[in-house]
Amino acid sequence: MDTVLYALPALACPVGMGAMMWLMMRGKSNRPSQTPLAGTRQADPRETELAALREEIQHLRGAQRPAPAGSKQQPR
Repeated sequence: MDTVLYALPALACPVGMGAMMWLMMRGKSNRPSQTPLAGTRQADPRETELAALREEIQHLRGAQRPAPAGSKQQPR
């Protein structure tokens, strides 16, 4: 009987984790899918942000380019 009591805490974690996973998966199946209609494409926010970051990098690189050797530009 004592060995059974020692095994209960060791089994509580995996059994509890399995129950939580089952409940989470069960909750997903009840929601309607959020897939777009055929032929339409929604913009991925990550792609939009990536394009904005690339544009900003190009702008910053353009600002860092050294002036031509013949020009006399005042340092800022």
